Amino acid sequence: MANPLRLGVLGIDHGHIFGMLGHMLREGCTCRRWWTEGPAVTEAKFREVFPALERVEDRRRILDDPDIDMVLIAAVPADRAALAIAAMEAGKDVMVDKPGCTTLEQLAALRETQARAGRIWTVNFSERFQVPAVARAEDLVAAGAIGRVVQTVNLAPHKQNLRTRPDWYFQRARYGGILCDIGSHQIDQFLHFTGSREVTIAHALVENTTRPDLPGFQDYGEVTLVGDRGHGFVRVDWFTPDGLPTWGDGRLFLLGTEGTIELRKYTDIGRKHRTDTLYLVNGAENRRIDCAGGPLPYFPRLIDDIRNRTETAVAQAHTFRTMELAIRAQIAAEATADV
Repeated sequence: MANPLRLGVLGIDHGHIFGMLGHMLREGCTCRRWWTEGPAVTEAKFREVFPALERVEDRRRILDDPDIDMVLIAAVPADRAALAIAAMEAGKDVMVDKPGCTTLEQLAALRETQARAGRIWTVNFSERFQVPAVARAEDLVAAGAIGRVVQTVNLAPHKQNLRTRPDWYFQRARYGGILCDIGSHQIDQFLHFTGSREVTIAHALVENTTRPDLPGFQDYGEVTLVGDRGHGFVRVDWFTPDGLPTWGDGRLFLLGTEGTIELRKYTDIGRKHRTDTLYLVNGAENRRIDCAGGPLPYFPRLIDDIRNRTETAVAQAHTFRTMELAIRAQIAAEATADV
């Protein structure tokens, strides 16, 4: 049996670190140390969930540790690229929270470092990788259940929860903008399900609709994508009402040449709260599928990729393409917006 992969953590500023680290530990990885820059709103919970981990004051104790195979990064978005580059330069593979970077300059530096160092740089697009319903949809699409996917529609509402948000959530230069940040999840799914490689951003928009007192905040965004293998529409927002029993009613619609799939990822309105509901309609079926508790293949595949230097979890080119489109959509939206 292969030795377990050893992890280190650089930055716990975003709550996604809990899913990133938790899923890797459940797959048999180990972790001893973590570092973060200054105080983080997640720290008390992080210490509670992972009490055995040691916080170090100098990140070089993680970067220079020859026993660490991979670094997980959930720092402030604008800081993630520099940390990932330092980790790859130190010979570590990297899993970073989305967005993996916030500017085209950062992306170019990541591309150069990844190619030169030969390390894995993967962005944990949790709205695909940590949702069992999406994994089931992938299997159905691969089996031809709805033919070729010709369009994706992603709806990604979020609750504001402004009282619990740190200051960087409202600073455009720090979080990267709503399309770069939340929108990168959705662009990942568009590329994955349509198989598009060449993509035009036909329309992009961002707004600060409700909070003029927070000028860096963007609470609404949309993107229309035209690919060489399909089309996509994305809507992201911070308008989820408090009556919803979770943080957002995220949905994914897949239009195929022979059927449709709808995913209600995090809840299903009008029924007792449940996650991971999939609706399938094609020439022979019209059914609802409960996917809760299903497998999440990204994590075991990534571990195999680290050991075997393969790309079975997600292609490196796909990750770079996703982040480039997200950043370019953000730039295009802001070129015509008063934000």
